Amino acid sequence: MSNPSCAALLEAREHDPFSVLGLHAEAAGWRLRVLRPQARSIAVELADGSWATLARRGGSDLFEWHGDTPPPRPWRLNIDGVTHYDAYAFAPQVPGDDLYLFNAGRLRQAWRTLGALAQTRDGVAGVCFRVWAPNAERVSVVGAFNGWDGRVHPMATLGASGVWELFIPELPAGALYRFELRVRGSGALRLKTDPYARAFERRPATACCVTPDSAHVWHDADWMQARARSGQTGDWQTAPMSTYEMHLGSWMRHPDRGFYSYRELAARLVPYLVELGYTHVEFMPLMEHPLDESWGYQCTGFFAPSSRFGSPDELRFLIDSLHQAGIGVILDWVPGHFPADDWALAHFDGTALYEHQDPQQKMHPDWGTHVFNYGRNEVRSFLLSSAYYWLSEFHVDALRVDAVASMIYLDYSRKPGEWTPNVHGGRENLEAIAFLRELNEMVHGDFPGALTIAEESTAWPMVSRPTWLGGLGFSMKWNMGWMNDTLDYMAHDPIHRRFHHERLTFGQLYAYSENFVLPLSHDEVVHGKSSLLGKMPGDEWQRFANLRLLLAYQMLAPGKKLQFMGAELGQSWEWRAGEELPWHLLQYPLHDGVKALVAELNRLYVNEPSLHELDFSPAGFQWIDCHDADQSVVSWLRRARDGRHAVVVLNFTPVPRHNYRLGVPQAQDYLERINTDSAHYGGSDLGNGGRVSAAPVPWMGFPASLALSLPPLAALVLLPA
Repeated sequence: MSNPSCAALLEAREHDPFSVLGLHAEAAGWRLRVLRPQARSIAVELADGSWATLARRGGSDLFEWHGDTPPPRPWRLNIDGVTHYDAYAFAPQVPGDDLYLFNAGRLRQAWRTLGALAQTRDGVAGVCFRVWAPNAERVSVVGAFNGWDGRVHPMATLGASGVWELFIPELPAGALYRFELRVRGSGALRLKTDPYARAFERRPATACCVTPDSAHVWHDADWMQARARSGQTGDWQTAPMSTYEMHLGSWMRHPDRGFYSYRELAARLVPYLVELGYTHVEFMPLMEHPLDESWGYQCTGFFAPSSRFGSPDELRFLIDSLHQAGIGVILDWVPGHFPADDWALAHFDGTALYEHQDPQQKMHPDWGTHVFNYGRNEVRSFLLSSAYYWLSEFHVDALRVDAVASMIYLDYSRKPGEWTPNVHGGRENLEAIAFLRELNEMVHGDFPGALTIAEESTAWPMVSRPTWLGGLGFSMKWNMGWMNDTLDYMAHDPIHRRFHHERLTFGQLYAYSENFVLPLSHDEVVHGKSSLLGKMPGDEWQRFANLRLLLAYQMLAPGKKLQFMGAELGQSWEWRAGEELPWHLLQYPLHDGVKALVAELNRLYVNEPSLHELDFSPAGFQWIDCHDADQSVVSWLRRARDGRHAVVVLNFTPVPRHNYRLGVPQAQDYLERINTDSAHYGGSDLGNGGRVSAAPVPWMGFPASLALSLPPLAALVLLPA
């Protein structure tokens, strides 16, 4: 053809389809062009209601009409007997300053600008598609509505922004779509999902779904207002926080092993968490992911709840139900890497767009995934918008950021010569550090009371200190050192624990350097590590006593708490993501006793200010005796802001200790509030009869003391009567 643009269009290479398609004024009248492969006949509706037939041009798939009077805008076409509006009757609309902010890395609600957006233009409802692909030669929207043919709906480029746009009228919610990109230079075709898609079809299929605006009506206003107040006052630091970490797909399943929906889970999970007294629930990633075995940590839909469990509004219903029951919601979020699946973010427009070009920064060596290029403005807009999306659209209360260490170290899991130093020659990923600080400033500034929690496994300083002090700005950090030391200690036979006593005491040397969460997470009960119960030494009785002691030790030490699902059941084997928890174990008294203890520990922790108000302050903790290694006993005081105290003593051997003298602040009666050896929990029921009197006998630097019976492998909590 003589017209170069027409030729490029027919070759599916045209970057500006509106220069060819649609209605154009000419010297002698008007010309309408429509490209529709496989069409037999096309007609356009004129102003008088008649229909004019378009002529096929030169045996191609391009149809034309020429007339003196233009059809009314927007014009309708009849293609092989089906009538609809022409997409090229709706000119692109540059979205104000959004593209400038997007390219500058400052657009924090980019899902409102990019992706598939339900809109009405010129009185016609449809969907506006926008995607960032600056290095593509041509981009099209494809779906069942056009036979997945990239020639039918080519998009228009919006200048130097690298963003492409097309409004497709009358497209219904639920329509499946992808983007087809032609790589500049090679001409290769790439079929990609939408980075900003808000829903996907159920795996193993991977197409995106057009989603309607949310119809969910929130009923958590009281919760959200209280959360905002806690952020403004800082009261979240002194509030109790006991978190139930869970994998939604393996907590509970239908009898046929199918997944419960978000709505069905609300009816089961909310009362369960209330019964056990947890204050928060943490969901392992609910963002869309194709591979069940990744547990959600290899995410392909950073704006899409997993369709495994239902619609986005059903997830909103679950979160709303949790809030109304007084339970906060933490969501695992993974900005550290993304999978190399060819249909998703990887090599998106034929170039390293979201990932690094440098092969020494591009791939994560442990997981075979791509590392985000945090120095690219549009990538920062993408990730910041993802965080903003979950906090605003789903009322999430906290983001737990996965694998922070892999983000902030350029040499993470890399050998010498396999990583590229920063501009100063160091190993710190300066762009990732800047991104994390910006993330935390955004969350704390725009969502008062919302929290960010770092899974950071090194000694990087000031992870949970404000950015204006030089910190990373997280609210809290997982205390991986405490977890590793504790589990290592508990794995030793009690007869050898005296030689490892420092594992119990060392953590207090750094316990207040960060705002710590004490985790017993999913990572510790997979990949051959056994369940918590399976890690415990001894016969059956001792293993359960050790498990009860471990769970009490966690709840009574300073720091917020996190337990992975199944611990409360005394699960006998490690977590299996492909099946539900072994709920049948609760028919056995020892397992049911663990659950009863967890519930009682949570109630005590929540209701007793001395056990949570000063979790992050050394004023809330005082050793009574940390030196009794020979008997493997430790004891301490926990204090509230008003000075009230609790006495904690733990015996890590199966040997009962009678007349064990312990210093206390005052001579008075103490109530034995928790005894993990109680028969109610499956123990031997050795204790102090529920009440014990302190005599004015100075001991260990205290003015009074108690003579206690310490049960075997057990924890005691004593409160002033």
